[in-house]
Amino acid sequence: RLVESGGGLVQAGGSLRLSCAASGRTFSNYAMGWFRQAPGKEREFVATINWSGGSTRYTGSVKGRFTISRDNAKNTVYLQMNSLKPEDTAVYYCAPMGGITTAQAGLSWGQGTQVTVSS
Repeated sequence: RLVESGGGLVQAGGSLRLSCAASGRTFSNYAMGWFRQAPGKEREFVATINWSGGSTRYTGSVKGRFTISRDNAKNTVYLQMNSLKPEDTAVYYCAPMGGITTAQAGLSWGQGTQVTVSS
């Protein structure tokens, strides 16, 4: 089970830190990722981190602004979002990774956390 939190309403240029608490699985065995879905659009990859936290990857539009991290002792993955833009507005989800930029197949997604960036 995945529970995302930390979203909210923020002005452009502001920051938010998202958290994702995982239960019911061996968290430290999995690469984890963040995805987002804006209104009327498909869910898209945002960032991923390998099992140890030593390797990360980002989609181009968030590079240099977002930082993914994890704490395996707490079964939690984070997404620090800085310099937020209105186009970052979306519902954000975390998920175990199935491929380089894709979530595991057949995944039961959490409820997500809403991020709204005003201009």
